[in-house]
Amino acid sequence: MANILVVYYSSYGHIHEMALAAAEGVKQVDGTEVKVVKVPEFEVTKKYMSQQDAYVKAQEAQADIPEVTLDDLKWADGILWGIPTRYGMMPAQIKQLLDSAGSLWANGDLEGKPTAVITSSNTIHGGQESTAITSFVPLMHFGMIYVGLPYGENPEQMTSEGIGGSPYAASTVAGADGSQQPQDAEKTMATRLGKRVAKVAKALKGNL
Repeated sequence: MANILVVYYSSYGHIHEMALAAAEGVKQVDGTEVKVVKVPEFEVTKKYMSQQDAYVKAQEAQADIPEVTLDDLKWADGILWGIPTRYGMMPAQIKQLLDSAGSLWANGDLEGKPTAVITSSNTIHGGQESTAITSFVPLMHFGMIYVGLPYGENPEQMTSEGIGGSPYAASTVAGADGSQQPQDAEKTMATRLGKRVAKVAKALKGNL
């Protein structure tokens, strides 16, 4: 049995939806167990954002998702990270989680585990690729094995149309005002990435 963790942070629900799509992909691989957890919000952010209806509704929709613990990361044989874009890189909430995981780094607890990234931005050029690529750096420090999203598995999705998706990560475009929800093609790529990580985790478990 390979344990796959989908851990994400989502302000307005876009990454939440993509994370659930990735979890569906994991479920398509026999001999795997999937757990979906969220990165907790900063209290100061809750206070600031509580006046925005879209934020409040998105948080209510995620109320039943448990918050991630370091034990969850240790439990996993493979990890998919749902990382929205903040100025072309991961948000502070995700960085704080990684910063708090120094004991896992010191003990090598994440070494050899396949990992992948799902991201989002308001526009195509708002950090779709830079967020995935910069997120690669700390994950390599933990010794994880990065799993990409190849064109060969997503030929009809990776087109010239204005949707997310790249060889580096599954992604979604939220629109300039954040009102655009993940399209079916984008969720399909997230599902395929979840399946891909699960298959790699099964193949690697016990062989490293």
